[in-house]
Amino acid sequence: MTDATNPTPVAARPGLFARSWQRSRAIDPRYLIAGLITLVLLVAQFRYHMVGGYERLLLSLFVCTATEAVLSWFDRGKVVNLQSAYISGISLTLLTKPQGGALWPFVIGGFLAISSKYVVRYRDNHLWNPTNFAISALLLLAPDRVSVLSHQFGNDLITNLVIWIFGLIIAARVGVVHVTLSYLASFVLLTSVRAAALGQPLLPEIAPITGPMYQLFLFFMITDPRTIVRGKRKQIVVTVIIAVVDQLIRLMSDTGVPLPTAFNAAPPLLALAIVGPIAKYFDLRYGNRPAPRPATAGTLS
Repeated sequence: MTDATNPTPVAARPGLFARSWQRSRAIDPRYLIAGLITLVLLVAQFRYHMVGGYERLLLSLFVCTATEAVLSWFDRGKVVNLQSAYISGISLTLLTKPQGGALWPFVIGGFLAISSKYVVRYRDNHLWNPTNFAISALLLLAPDRVSVLSHQFGNDLITNLVIWIFGLIIAARVGVVHVTLSYLASFVLLTSVRAAALGQPLLPEIAPITGPMYQLFLFFMITDPRTIVRGKRKQIVVTVIIAVVDQLIRLMSDTGVPLPTAFNAAPPLLALAIVGPIAKYFDLRYGNRPAPRPATAGTLS
C-alpha cells in the first residue's frame, strides 16, 4: 500500500472571525478600550450632540493627560502610557453635566480622577476607579452645580446595538465580559423584584440599563481590571453586591427615604464607589498572592 492511499490530513484553516480574533490578541487591550470609548464619543456627539462643547473635551483631556504625565514622572521617574488618562478624559466629558457653561468641573474632575490613582492607594494599587471617584466626589460636593448624563441617548435600537456589540466583544477580549453580564443579569432580576414589590411597570424600570450612563458603567467602569478583585468567582460576587446596593439606593429613593442628591442622580456610580474600594482593600489585604499588574491600565480610568 502506497502513501497515496493514506494522505496526511491537512489542518482546516480557521475562519475569518477566528483569524480576526487571533490577530486581536496581539493588540494591547488599552487600545481596544480607547477605541470603544472613542466610538461612544463619536456616536454621542454626531447623533445626539451630547458633548456640550468641544472646549469641555479638550480641557478634560488636557487636565487628565497632563496630571498623569506629571504625577507618573514624580512617582515612577518616567511618563507612563497615557491611554488611561485619555479614557478618563473622554469619560468625564460624556458623564459630567455641569450647570450652564461651567468648565471648572472638568478641571477639578480630571485632576481628582488621575491624582486618586497616586494618592488613594493601598499596597501600590489604587482602590477606586478614577472616573468613578471623580464623578462621585463632584456629585457629593457640588450637587447643585453638577449632574450626570442620564437619558440623552434615548433608547434608539441601532445606537444601542452598535455600542453593545462592540462593548461585549472588547469586554470578552479583555477578559471581563463575565462582570458585565453578571451585572446585567443581576440588574434585570433585582429590578423585576423591586418593580413587583412596589407595583410599578417593569419595562420603564429596566429601560435605564440601555441608557448611556449604564453603558459607560458596564463596559468601562465596573470592569476596570486595575480595581476589580482577583478571580472570576470573587468578581461575580462583588458585581452582584454592587447591583444589590444599586437597587437598595433606588428602593430608598422610591419610598421617600432622604438621601444626598448624588445617590438619586447616579445610583450605580455611588454603589460602585462604596462597594468597589472595600472589596479591593480586603482582596489586597487578605489575598494569598500579590496583585498582578494587568496589561490594561484601566477601563474608564
